[in-house]
Amino acid sequence: MPSRPGLSVFACLRLGLFQACLGALAVIFAGLLNRVMLSELAFPGLLVGGALAFEQFVAPARVLFGQVSDAHPIASRHRVPYVLIGTGLFCLLAVASIPLIFQVGRLLVVGEQPALACGIAGLCGLFALYGLAISLATTPYLALVIDRTEELERPRAVGIIWCMLTVGIVVGAIAISISLRSLDGVVDPAILEPTLRRFMAIVAALVMVLTLIATWGMEAPGQLGANQAGREDRVTLAQSWALITSSRQVLVFFSFLVLFTLGLFLQDPVLESYAAQVFAMPIAATTQLNAFWGIGTLVGLLLGGLWIVPWLGKLPTARLGCRLIVVSLLLLLLCGLAPNVPVLKLVMVGFGLAAGIATNSTLCLMLDLTLPEAAGTFVGVWGLAQAISRALGKLCGGALYDLGRWLHLGNGSYSAFALVLAVETLVAVLALVLLNRINIHQFREDTGRSLTKVLAMELG
Repeated sequence: MPSRPGLSVFACLRLGLFQACLGALAVIFAGLLNRVMLSELAFPGLLVGGALAFEQFVAPARVLFGQVSDAHPIASRHRVPYVLIGTGLFCLLAVASIPLIFQVGRLLVVGEQPALACGIAGLCGLFALYGLAISLATTPYLALVIDRTEELERPRAVGIIWCMLTVGIVVGAIAISISLRSLDGVVDPAILEPTLRRFMAIVAALVMVLTLIATWGMEAPGQLGANQAGREDRVTLAQSWALITSSRQVLVFFSFLVLFTLGLFLQDPVLESYAAQVFAMPIAATTQLNAFWGIGTLVGLLLGGLWIVPWLGKLPTARLGCRLIVVSLLLLLLCGLAPNVPVLKLVMVGFGLAAGIATNSTLCLMLDLTLPEAAGTFVGVWGLAQAISRALGKLCGGALYDLGRWLHLGNGSYSAFALVLAVETLVAVLALVLLNRINIHQFREDTGRSLTKVLAMELG
């Protein structure tokens, strides 16, 4: 099989611009718009979490998009055209989300039916389409990274690209803080809407330009075809599912990824509202929490990749990261009892550090637990696990917040947020328990046999 073209450090950084854009958009959707809907427009928590979760509910399409990009090139290219098409679509949908959000806010005030129901359905549908566009862009993008790298250089490439994702989170948070400082203390939708519409239009244009720069020249015509021998690109979706479910280790790691990601992001729908209502922080200041978390994550990714993983190993580092996440969540829960903004910022840096260490080691495990002959399928499956947990995080985070408010557990608004953080801590503990059941050698033996069996069935 011909050697892969490889990625230099500069090429990794350039390709990582796309990940940086995704990080910035994640801050806008999971942070800024989330907070505006909950705090400024007084959306019910379940509606906010449920609407945003629709982005992830369409995650099964990731496996399909991965296979489509394998089998159906556009202009003799299997990856980059799909990345560009997906990016163009989610940029347009991001711009369209602002007026729709505020329209639903107006309908909530008047309570007019069936207009309100239609508005909510439209909002959920828009986020579902946004999720499909994200999946269309990101699944071929990750497959492109695998296509361009050999096994030994892949951890470095993935580490750099994921660092760029975190850089995007930090830059996005800082950009929001600076650009929208004029909105501090503003709750009037008539002022909020036009400002946010202009801001989102500028962001969408920048994302499209940076994606073009990131992917330009990254895939030569017919490149995948030269390296396709021995791969399972023509395995059907049903056979892919048979491959996934035939090994207990696949299901163990899939379940771990769901719990691990849920343990990182269950607080996402309510974090900025937690800072606003318990710590009395304005919009620009609550957005900065993403920057503190992102800085910690970036440091954690670098420490994990350059020092801790080589020293301890992948599985021990993943265990360490999960333990640190549990401690960070407990601190995030406890610091609300005596609200202090500097302490909250410090806890967010620590939470990010724990997340970075755990994420780096988990990404390394994902690479070890991906068969080269079935890279497209496994990229889609691990992405599906993370997307499912992000969906559950958005939905359950908002639902738990509403449940906490309904139960009136005491101590003002803090109790509802405390319920979310307490459940998230428990989920992180369960992820740590499941991590101890992962066996890389058993995984490789099981999936290798399963792949041989599935391909034999295909040939038969």
